[in-house]
Amino acid sequence: MNRTTDTYREATRPRLELRGIRKVYPTVVANDGVDLAVEPGEIHAVLGENGAGKSTLMKIIFGIVKPDAGDIIWDGQRVEIASPNIARQQGIAMVFQHFSLFETLTVAENVALAMPRDTNISVLSRKIVSLSERYGLPVDPRRLVHSLSIGERQRVEIIRCLLQNPQLLIMDEPTSVLTPQAVQKLFETLRRLADEGRSILYISHKLDEIKALCHTATVLSAGKVSGVCDPRTEPSSRLARLMIGKDLPACDHPEAKSGGDRKLVVGNLSWRSEDEFGTDLVDICLTVHSGEVVGIAGISGNGQQEFLESLSGEQLLSNKSAIRICGTDIGNLGPAARRRLGLCYVPEERLGRGAVPAMSLADNALLTARGLGMVNWGLVRLAKVNAFAELCIERFDVKCGGRNAEVTSLSGGNLQKFIVGREILQEPRVLIVAQPTWGLDVGAAAFIRQSLVDLRNSGAAVLVVSEELDELFEICDRIAVIANGRLSPCKRTEDTDVEEIGLWMTGMWPSETCDSSSPKETEAKNATRI
Repeated sequence: MNRTTDTYREATRPRLELRGIRKVYPTVVANDGVDLAVEPGEIHAVLGENGAGKSTLMKIIFGIVKPDAGDIIWDGQRVEIASPNIARQQGIAMVFQHFSLFETLTVAENVALAMPRDTNISVLSRKIVSLSERYGLPVDPRRLVHSLSIGERQRVEIIRCLLQNPQLLIMDEPTSVLTPQAVQKLFETLRRLADEGRSILYISHKLDEIKALCHTATVLSAGKVSGVCDPRTEPSSRLARLMIGKDLPACDHPEAKSGGDRKLVVGNLSWRSEDEFGTDLVDICLTVHSGEVVGIAGISGNGQQEFLESLSGEQLLSNKSAIRICGTDIGNLGPAARRRLGLCYVPEERLGRGAVPAMSLADNALLTARGLGMVNWGLVRLAKVNAFAELCIERFDVKCGGRNAEVTSLSGGNLQKFIVGREILQEPRVLIVAQPTWGLDVGAAAFIRQSLVDLRNSGAAVLVVSEELDELFEICDRIAVIANGRLSPCKRTEDTDVEEIGLWMTGMWPSETCDSSSPKETEAKNATRI
């Protein structure tokens, strides 16, 4: 007999209970007496600002971290989950925000690590393809993980978990790099899993998702439970107050001033990827003027990574005039030369590319901001380095152990605030940002978005590559879409909507010749286009 999820949960005991969970690190109390109960068939949200203890709590459930105190009750029995392998044996699977994949292995080989030892790779590869098609999460099982974008790696994590047929599925920011259509398909999958009696712990900073999907929400603040509620009946404003202790700030986004200088010009950029699984760029044209934010939307794996590498200087071009910064051809210049011309860059991959994990925040500040007088005649001026790092920590509210804290000691959201702050404080002429608020809580995300708009108001040209459509519509003056290595026409934000951009993300947009017009000229062309 079919029963609704709510009725099913009322008739059973909790699948998972946490009682008095406590975990203390040298510089912070991550969890302080946390109680949590998840019923069979329940989609249970865990909310909280960055550093509130959500990820630590999930790692305790999955056996990665051992609690200092408290009990874990699984199906009515007290258990000790000493490793992820034991967690999987219990029926627990987890999709990580920071991925647990081996970059030198293929997708299929990574998935096989979570399967029985006698798993046949060929059979598994066919299952991966079938499951990816079923849930709208396309991924090639033959590809090496190091060649995948962030979004594609997340698909691998989700598929790996679904193949384990879990009784409890933990999902940490699972929709941060999915299209609106893919999000809805994922939600259908999660609801179906819940209707089958499976339990889901869902971590997200997107309150609209929580309200649409979850039956219960537990809110953490400074490691403690600050509230438990039914998010379907709670206004977003109350959820935000439980999370960050105040009302959610609105982004102040005045209309952009037209006629700004062309700070970044991309003309007929074509590039053949050296990776057999990469995406070739084809005749990309784009202009970003001073005093505007231009957004690039698209499904991960459609050329974003290659486009960003060509802009940042990680990939040099034979055609130096394909990219210009402030009137200078830079297609054949490396990252350092581009930075000297006023380009700053926030990559989507924080650890390893945005920051060196084993180094301190101060040392990481030196890596990209050394042009601000931090090095003199080859000698590092430590006072300037430390002062800059401290300013970044203070102004961008980075919760950490100080300027000498190692990068790995920070939560993902606090590390992102530091990296974005480090680039903005250099007062760039052109700022390129990839996934600026991925994994950030609502308060931190609002702060970063406002910081980008403020930088634009100061006269900088800002290019944002993001799969967060709501974010792009909130802060951008114009939006384009990249699909299959091609760039769509660029439309004013007020002249389009999420539905149209979502359609364009499939590659279906009206044709338009390569254009480097001013915003007013583009507006006139848009007005006459049929």
